[in-house]
Amino acid sequence: MKFSEQWLRGWVNPQVSRDELVARLSMAGLEVDSVTPAAGQFSGIVVGEILATEQHPDADKLRVCQVSNGQETFQVVCGAPNARPGIKIPFAMIGAELPGDFKIKKAKLRGVESFGMLCSAAELQISEENDGLLELAIDAPVGEDIRQYLSLDDASIEIGLTPNRGDCLSIAGLARDVSALYDVPVTRPLVPAVAPAHDEVRPV
Repeated sequence: MKFSEQWLRGWVNPQVSRDELVARLSMAGLEVDSVTPAAGQFSGIVVGEILATEQHPDADKLRVCQVSNGQETFQVVCGAPNARPGIKIPFAMIGAELPGDFKIKKAKLRGVESFGMLCSAAELQISEENDGLLELAIDAPVGEDIRQYLSLDDASIEIGLTPNRGDCLSIAGLARDVSALYDVPVTRPLVPAVAPAHDEVRPV
């Protein structure tokens, strides 16, 4: 059984750390097999918008992009094939730190200055996709921290359930157990009713 920590906390939220929650679940007989962070450790990356692009004067596969962070516009040299005006992408500004302790600094690529880096999903360790920039929703708020926007301060938790614990094959069942372990209430998310789209009635 795999579930998101934040999904579980949306149902029941004991005021304990992730490590303590995982240890308590295992001690209660719901043995945790793995805990996988939703993304790598990084900071200083925001939602950016590419305003304009032009071909690099000295490199066929590079483009010079004008990127907004909501307050300023920066020149960034990028080699991603999908870099184009109008898309929103993760923008690592100067001073940002990517997974692997890689710090972003002002650079010069084939004679053109670059003030930051545009990121793929693989570079943020969100997934293994590395064939271009991670394109965000068109309504993504420019300038917002990417960890907050994509809810990346989360983890996938996998539990090895025994045959007698079929009641925990749902997030509701897990929430009931956590509620009992910590004596905190379960809060079921409100799911609005879906109005019918037509009034056709079929005989059964």
